Amino acid sequence: MTVSAPNHQGSTVPMTSFTICSASAADVERVGVLFDQYRQFYQQPADLPRAVSYLRARLESGDSIVLMAQTAEGALAGFCQLYPSFCSVDAAPICILYDVFVAADFRQQGVAGALLAAAEDQARAQGAVRMELSTAISNTSAQRLYEATGWVRDTTFLHYSKAVTQ
Repeated sequence: MTVSAPNHQGSTVPMTSFTICSASAADVERVGVLFDQYRQFYQQPADLPRAVSYLRARLESGDSIVLMAQTAEGALAGFCQLYPSFCSVDAAPICILYDVFVAADFRQQGVAGALLAAAEDQARAQGAVRMELSTAISNTSAQRLYEATGWVRDTTFLHYSKAVTQ
């Protein structure tokens, strides 16, 4: 999928074209850099080896689908990660969109929207009946994008989490 989006850094800058494709084992090191930045956004310590190792394991085992956005020049602009799952109530497959991240230099250029559209296409191709995501309450810019692209905030269910100690 190729998407052209305006570069909002100045009115004389030409349109930037992004290609969205599935990441492979060969892309793990590059995507790992952005994945490490994503984890830092959520207050995790920088740990590039851990980020790369995690992504490699997910891709090798088929646990997740990683989509990446790159420019025609090959610069990695962003990525998202989908986890195929199931919904007992719907008795159908769903996809959990767990990670979406755009590199600082490429924000406000349509990259996140293009990744969301590609993720939806991927979920549809997997036979999913729905996609789910969660984001930090403070991440209002992401919330605006999600709502502008058709995502609906859940007002029926509360989300809980519990750490499992080893």
